[in-house]
Amino acid sequence: MPSRSHRFFTAVFTILSIDLLIPHSMSAQSPAHSPTTEHLQLGRSAIPLYGPWKFSIGDSPLNPSTGHPLWADPSFDDSHWEDVDLTPDSGALNPISGVAGYVPGWTTRGHAGYWGYAWYRLRLQIDTATNVQLAIAGPQIDDVYQFFDNGAMVGHFGDFNSDPPQIFYAQPVMFPLPPSPNGTRLLAVRVWMQPATLYQGSTVGGIVSAPTIGEASTIALVQHLHVDEITRAYLWQPIEALLLGLLGLLALSLSLFDRSDRVYLWIGGLLLLAAIDATSGSFATWSTLIHARYDVISHDFVLFALEYAGWVMIWRVWFRQRRPAWLPWALIPMTIILGISQALAENFFPALAASQFTTIGHFVSLLVRLLMASFLLLIVVQAIRDQGVEGWLALPPVLLASSAEFSHELQQLGLRVTWFPFGVQMNLAVASRLLLILVLTILLVRRLVLSIRRQRLMVLDFKQAQEVQRVILPQSHTLIPGLQIETEYRPARQVGGDFFQIIPHPADGSVLIVVGDVAGKGLQAGMLVALLIGAIRSTAEATSEPLELLQALNRRLLGRGEAYATCLAIRISSQGHITLANAGHLPPYLNGEPDGVKKTNKLSGAEVEVHPSGKFVYASIRGLNVISIFAVDGASGKLTAAGHADSGGKTPRAFEIDPTGAFLLAANQDSGNVVVMKIDQGTGALTPTGSVIEVGSACCVKFVEKK
Repeated sequence: MPSRSHRFFTAVFTILSIDLLIPHSMSAQSPAHSPTTEHLQLGRSAIPLYGPWKFSIGDSPLNPSTGHPLWADPSFDDSHWEDVDLTPDSGALNPISGVAGYVPGWTTRGHAGYWGYAWYRLRLQIDTATNVQLAIAGPQIDDVYQFFDNGAMVGHFGDFNSDPPQIFYAQPVMFPLPPSPNGTRLLAVRVWMQPATLYQGSTVGGIVSAPTIGEASTIALVQHLHVDEITRAYLWQPIEALLLGLLGLLALSLSLFDRSDRVYLWIGGLLLLAAIDATSGSFATWSTLIHARYDVISHDFVLFALEYAGWVMIWRVWFRQRRPAWLPWALIPMTIILGISQALAENFFPALAASQFTTIGHFVSLLVRLLMASFLLLIVVQAIRDQGVEGWLALPPVLLASSAEFSHELQQLGLRVTWFPFGVQMNLAVASRLLLILVLTILLVRRLVLSIRRQRLMVLDFKQAQEVQRVILPQSHTLIPGLQIETEYRPARQVGGDFFQIIPHPADGSVLIVVGDVAGKGLQAGMLVALLIGAIRSTAEATSEPLELLQALNRRLLGRGEAYATCLAIRISSQGHITLANAGHLPPYLNGEPDGVKKTNKLSGAEVEVHPSGKFVYASIRGLNVISIFAVDGASGKLTAAGHADSGGKTPRAFEIDPTGAFLLAANQDSGNVVVMKIDQGTGALTPTGSVIEVGSACCVKFVEKK
């Protein structure tokens, strides 16, 4: 009976009791020379056919005249075949499903390692009342079979139209038996076992639970009992699928609260994948909609390898570990190797079954699983050192899950990995999944609470920054003798990066107006605005000259890494004379036109960048749509004009040099594109690469570290 892997647990509940009326019980210890016909007297009863059965490996030749298998014919002499007693030991349970009545298969009867066809035969003399319809409740068999009565096939389980036959997980079946005039019957069972079943244990092969014969209505009750046993045995699969699916959806929904945390997407995706796997298993074990070969490919090879590697990545992302950096890349070939080696180890390829390739596959699979288990344990140990509580919470399910992936090896060592408390099958894999669901639920709720708490603190920070910005920015209407100044401030976000100040000078009646723009938006830009406004006000107490003010602001920003700003300062005297200094900002408007356009030949700087080598300085000129290039004297720091390059668009507001110094990306605001240029390392010259990125409105371009 093929199984959907030793990772399953089952719950078996007996809900029906059948009274057996056996006037003449079957002999279980008949010697080889005794008659081979068993005598049964049946009323409204059901009797298990323990035998002894005649057994032979191999397949039957066909009768040339009828085309039927010779070994199903009642006249065939099977006296030289082996005797097989199907009487189970007291309390014997199927090691996979936990169903009672289990007997070891042919691998324990001198045919270890054998897979393929085999036959069972049993002669019966049945005495029944008149007009009693007999039926057979099919046996549990590894893997599929055809059932014959007096040479005629009366039923089958599995698809024998293909070669090899299509395998399905064991389903209870019953076959009505045609009338026999003299009550003599020759029952024959043709069995096919796939090589992959050898991997499931050392007691597989052929009939592992005897068939039952009896009056049809009684056999129908037996059939209902068997259906109930199988249903209850795998009832946990849809429950697990439901729990995993709900937890996966919960994890994905949490990403809406914190889009910056990728772990929710990792967990949600993997849990939904596991839920799909469990759902597929439910259909495979409860019906014949999905054949076993497909389920083995998806469950034991593909999804097994993907889920194993996925949990390594999930815990790594969960605990925000970045080292070793090669680990994610190493998991890709390891996942592929694990899937292939596991297929070889489980005899999935018939041509390579029970060969040295099986041994090699098992060794490679074991090695890869050990490596992945080591990665998991190292991640959790490091998490315990770094984060404490969360690492300790993750340790039990990781240890249990790591042990469960070696259940096959532990069984070979004679260790128990499956138990049946209160008749419910429990194994390491099931326990680890249940524990994992519990721990993940706790960790997700804990992470959500911490995320909400951080967001509340962030909102509070923004509100405080808004309040600071509201206080430091002038009112919308400012009255100064001879002037009426109106202002409008609308930040792109809650806290803006633009700023302005209006500072009257009480001594000479002049007024200083400063307008600027900090690179970036949000809280960081707002904090830089607060710094600059403080510097503006402190500097204005010493001087009201625009040039000296901008020089002072520039000194404040030097050495602050990514702190960039443009600024325009205007001093209007009491006589109406204007003094202007501009550091890359948009020019002021005079009577509806940008002031200074005609006088300065449309020159307006926007951004200045130093090449990583320190040899060149680049400046964007919005009026001429060019990037100017300056060479830097290494001894004196003097700048020398080295040429310019077209920005590839209109109004190059910003540009950025990549960290290697090989490329410059120019953001053209009015044409809405980003143009990529190659930098000559010797001369600093810019050459368009032909790569143009359309972005709508290009205001800023930055390189960020990929995490």
